[in-house]
Amino acid sequence: MSAAQFLIWLEGSPLGQFTRSLGVWSYGTLNLVHILGIALLFGSILLLDLRLLGAWTRMPLAALSGPTTFMARIGFALAVCSGIPMLSVNASEYIGNPFLLVKFPAIGLALLNVWLVHRTEAWRAHRVRELMLSEKNRLKLGAVLSLVFWLTAITGGRMLGYW
Repeated sequence: MSAAQFLIWLEGSPLGQFTRSLGVWSYGTLNLVHILGIALLFGSILLLDLRLLGAWTRMPLAALSGPTTFMARIGFALAVCSGIPMLSVNASEYIGNPFLLVKFPAIGLALLNVWLVHRTEAWRAHRVRELMLSEKNRLKLGAVLSLVFWLTAITGGRMLGYW
């Protein structure tokens, strides 16, 4: 199934029909939840990535990583649960929009980066001991990639409506 076929299917799906049937306030409410989800997701990621890049070195990484990772998961869930119904309302209007081809791959790369970072020895070790310089550098690379991918996804999402 091509991207265009998927978007046409999504718009005609029961989800698309249901979301459109909710009335004029539904899209605005979904958009608000989506923005709150993104703010929670990226705000948490930004704090953690800045810490990995060397900010707030007096704060133990382990003290920050737990709460920020948890809140990022909640933010991501809110963004997905509101974003899919928002897209389903008028998905066919996004056919050919190049920013759709920026946003979703960037999200995929960001999630892949999270998965890879969380499987490193450095990430596992940060909870129980001080990291070696090489481990800190690996996590810094993950933080840089995280910021690039998430900011690209956010920018692509914002630009969707302007194409």
